[in-house]
Amino acid sequence: MASSSKEPISNPPIPDDDDEEEDDYDEIDEDDEEEEERQRRPVTEESRVRSDRAKMENLFRRLSSERVPIRVHDVIIQGNTKTKESLIEAEMEALKNATTLQELLKAASIANARLQQLDIFDSVKITLDSGPPELPGTTNVVVEIVESENPLTGSVGVFSKPEARAWSLEGSLKLKNLFGYGDIWDGSLAYGLDLTSEVSAGVSLPRFKKLITPVTARLSLLSQDWLKFTSYKERALGLSLGLLSSRSHDLSYSLAWRTLADPSQMSSRAVRRQLGHSLISALKYTFKIDRRNSPLRPTRGYAFLSSSQIGGLLPDHRGLRFLRQELDFRYALPLGFYNAAFNIGISAGVTVPWGSGFLSRPTYLPEKFFLGGNSSPVCALGGPSSLLGFKTRGLGPAEPRRQVTENSTDESSDASSAMDFVGGDLAVTAFADLSFDLPLRVLREAGIHGHAFACTGSLNKLTENAYKDLSLQKFKESFRASAGFGVIVPTKLFRMEVNYCYILKQQEHDRGKTGVQFSFSSSF
Repeated sequence: MASSSKEPISNPPIPDDDDEEEDDYDEIDEDDEEEEERQRRPVTEESRVRSDRAKMENLFRRLSSERVPIRVHDVIIQGNTKTKESLIEAEMEALKNATTLQELLKAASIANARLQQLDIFDSVKITLDSGPPELPGTTNVVVEIVESENPLTGSVGVFSKPEARAWSLEGSLKLKNLFGYGDIWDGSLAYGLDLTSEVSAGVSLPRFKKLITPVTARLSLLSQDWLKFTSYKERALGLSLGLLSSRSHDLSYSLAWRTLADPSQMSSRAVRRQLGHSLISALKYTFKIDRRNSPLRPTRGYAFLSSSQIGGLLPDHRGLRFLRQELDFRYALPLGFYNAAFNIGISAGVTVPWGSGFLSRPTYLPEKFFLGGNSSPVCALGGPSSLLGFKTRGLGPAEPRRQVTENSTDESSDASSAMDFVGGDLAVTAFADLSFDLPLRVLREAGIHGHAFACTGSLNKLTENAYKDLSLQKFKESFRASAGFGVIVPTKLFRMEVNYCYILKQQEHDRGKTGVQFSFSSSF
């Protein structure tokens, strides 16, 4: 009987104790690794902070010791819902040309300031972001702006106008960024207690087509009453265009129809022959540098202004042809005690007609120089005008007014009131001013300080062949002088002075007076 052989059936694997132990160890190892990772996590964050700090310190070290090359890949503008991107991009051109990080940071700071000066944004923020990963050494410039919520603004104030001889109430309205080009439309009204008034409207564009400087246009109607000083009233309807405007340069063109009238019918012969209508077409260029630390109380630095004007550019027989040049220089020297400073200044100006036989013809009355007034010579740059101690238009060439037929019984009347001050063609003024802190602490903290001053000035006629009689001796004798001291109260908009003025030298018909005077001056 044959026996059949059977193969044994494979039994299921019996778990090995060693394998179970290995699995247990694996689970324990994974738990330990997770626990160690959790323990290492705060250490990693702390080390990351230290690493970032080290990178920043290294970056500042590189910025101070070497030039870091970088290139702007793109300029991204955000937040402009109304403003044209071309206006903002125009201010970013300098950033695109930067080749180092130092140049880029400087250009970004300048661009930020220029965008703020447009006066159409509530805030401007410029940040540097990393460029595309495939382009190392590049950055993206992100410009975030917040446009003004209320484009319409207004202001009302009371201001002192020394050359218009009193106070004026002024109000203005501004409409900003109407068309998205940074355009500012404004209208203003000024009414003076001395019957001086002005109504004007204008528009300003920060950039016009390819021009890189602002362009302005203004239409104005000006009325001034000079009857008390020169026996005429002036009214002018004009248009002015600002062609070039930068930090130191300004070029403008003005076109005006001007009328001089004498309602009193008592003006002198020199005034009467200039009454009537005239056309002003003039181009004016001004160069200005002001390196003083403050225009209201300068204690160091210098300032210089040169203004050149030519009138008579239109071929019209009623057009006035004249040349006018003004120079003004100021210097402030700190003395090192009591915040004291010594200020000196000298101004000069000349105006004459131009054309055939120009020196035999008179200069147009409103274009002449007039000296006097209580505005401080320390503040604004603008050529010769102020001379403390003398009234506005209170010195210089004068002519008698038309005589009154009735006999005057007022023996106390001032003889100078019967004279018309007709101005001069050559003007020179100079001053010296010593300012110092007052001993009281409360006054020093308020900025109230004292000063002592001395002023001198000369006004002479050149036209109508008068230059032939002007010798060096007569020129020296034509100078008037005053000196005094006072207390100055500066504010953000103007400075007020209470001065005691003593007239050192004046001539017969001058309107100078020794005594206490109040002065309100602005740097604008």
